[in-house]
Amino acid sequence: MEEDPLLAVDGTALKQTGREKGIPWGVQEIKAPHAWSTTTGHRIKIGVIDTGVDFSHPDLKHSLARGINLLNRAALPHDDNGHGTHIAGTIAAANQLRGMIGVAPRSTVYPVKAFDHNGSAFVSDIIMGIDWCVRSRMNIINMSFGMKTRSKSLLHAVTNAFNAGIIIVASSGNDGKRKSVDYPAKYPQTISVGATNRLRRIAPFSNRGIHIDIYAPGEKILSSWLRGKYHEMSGTSMATSHVSGAIALLLAYQPGLAPAEIKAIMKRSMLPLRGTKAPRLTGELDVMRMIAAADR
Repeated sequence: MEEDPLLAVDGTALKQTGREKGIPWGVQEIKAPHAWSTTTGHRIKIGVIDTGVDFSHPDLKHSLARGINLLNRAALPHDDNGHGTHIAGTIAAANQLRGMIGVAPRSTVYPVKAFDHNGSAFVSDIIMGIDWCVRSRMNIINMSFGMKTRSKSLLHAVTNAFNAGIIIVASSGNDGKRKSVDYPAKYPQTISVGATNRLRRIAPFSNRGIHIDIYAPGEKILSSWLRGKYHEMSGTSMATSHVSGAIALLLAYQPGLAPAEIKAIMKRSMLPLRGTKAPRLTGELDVMRMIAAADR
């Protein structure tokens, strides 16, 4: 029997804020608003394996499906931490008048609550979450969490989802390491995401190096929070939600793209980062370049 280790969500530096909402800087940075006349992510289903979601948040009301609570099957996957609500907001918030807008405002988030109020989860619950996403025919799975140890059973679940044609987006971790990333981001079946800041440089906390497939905004990201509020968070978790939203835009525009094709399109269309010595190997997410690359 394999051990059943704990995983933790990848987000730090909490700050409650009443600051300007509208279109957050990360959503602007990846040029998502330029794509909305072409695609808004309509009908794309995103499984967010996390702490649940605040179903009453005005910015998320039209963006959520029921999902599943793996810690209490009888209950809705209500968020008692905040992390999952933050991730869902960046992906799909849609409240143009008074709130904020996420990357893919007409996509649908299916919250899969595997993490408790502390932001901890057992691998076995994550695997159940992945299996639920496969059975429920998600297009994308957002995994804003990680662990240091490899797990055969987690790899098996990830491979199963990949083979079912689901795109798995995973955060690389917040250890500031140059040569390693967390699992499941380390598995080649996932799209592993590092974080950038407003200067388009790799954020100091982000893991980096050859295991990262793409970078996206992850520093001081404003998004939805519990009880209808907003919070600023930093982490590769936040970067991951930008990438999941961008893939939702791409899939709504060109349905039927396989996970490997999407990874290739992303790699072809990245913007070189500032301040890196190997600009061709890695870059930052750019939705408009991605959509153009899909047409080629």
